[in-house]
Amino acid sequence: MAAVATCGTGAGSTRSIVATTSKNNVTSFQRKGPRASGTDSGCSRLVSIAGTRPSVRNGQLLVSTGLPALDQLLGGGLAVGTVLLIEEDKYNIYSSLLFKYFLAEGIINGHTLLVASAKEDPADILQELPAPLLDDNYKKDLDEDICNHQTPDSNIKMKIAWRYQLLPKMESGPVSSSRFGHYYDASKRMPRELIETSKWHGFFFPEKLSSTLNKEPCSLTHGYRRLLQFIQKVIYEEGFDGSNPQKKQKNILRIGIQNLGSPLWGDDICCTENCDNSHSLTKFLYVLRGLLRTSLSACIITMPTHLIQNRAIIARITNLSDTVVGLESFIGSERETNPLYKDYHGLIHIRQIPRLNNLIYDVSDVKDLAFKLKRKLFTIELPLQLKSHLGLI
Repeated sequence: MAAVATCGTGAGSTRSIVATTSKNNVTSFQRKGPRASGTDSGCSRLVSIAGTRPSVRNGQLLVSTGLPALDQLLGGGLAVGTVLLIEEDKYNIYSSLLFKYFLAEGIINGHTLLVASAKEDPADILQELPAPLLDDNYKKDLDEDICNHQTPDSNIKMKIAWRYQLLPKMESGPVSSSRFGHYYDASKRMPRELIETSKWHGFFFPEKLSSTLNKEPCSLTHGYRRLLQFIQKVIYEEGFDGSNPQKKQKNILRIGIQNLGSPLWGDDICCTENCDNSHSLTKFLYVLRGLLRTSLSACIITMPTHLIQNRAIIARITNLSDTVVGLESFIGSERETNPLYKDYHGLIHIRQIPRLNNLIYDVSDVKDLAFKLKRKLFTIELPLQLKSHLGLI
């Protein structure tokens, strides 16, 4: 997306610009001041949509995942037109929370939601979204947590600095939809008024099943085929693809797909290593990514990859996703009783970051971080043993 706008055509326009520049002794890289919005309507400019911002690296339009710490790990946010794959934790506790953060961020910013699930009714999922947290309350909760874990270590300031490292600077005052990235209270539910005034579309797979299924010459399962048709219909009819321009101000479509690849979707990749529908899921992701690339949409998918026995399928799924984040819960594992992880509930693995408008992508030195779910907040931090390895404590 071009960040520089040019107006006028022909040699005459070029000569006049050069003459004006020479007369005022101003280079073309200096801005004289703001121009009236009506005088340069023919110029191309960055799309201005609530809850978005351009990437400082490649100019790609970004949306927040609903977790500011995760936004920073992904290079500023989730790029519009891409897929974020969340590898579910074993008991699907924390992955569903990230899923709800993504949807809650969409409601706060006035984005259109498309929620698809084969397990829960989308209406019930929306009723369980966390409530937005006031910035002042967030500061108080974070400070209290730090005080509760203080030790007489001389390097306590360094510990606090690392805890704040993954968090953007907070702004004082109540929550605002004009901000990029918000914080949420996991102990409270989003006000019903916000949900009722938001625009959303629900796809509940059990309700889409018909008693008589027509066998069509298609390699996709019935659930994936119906879901693609539903997503395509919303994108085209509401103008998110640009072919039918939206009458009102441009908006973002946030797509959330829950438990994709599970047997509830009619897929057997989690049941056997040599499944009959091994290519159905990968073809679904291929077509879905094509729809996203040509629309103002961003998608988050949670998938129980720990149940998929065929490693080759997981590799293909990763390649067909833009961003891949894995969640590893300590519940039932040896790390649950490991004193090094006593303050955490699991690890978050950044497995893949998209390469957009670049030949290479940024690779972080730290890909495995720990997370904890406190009474209100979900936080991401550096594990203590990694801090010790780096000589920070």
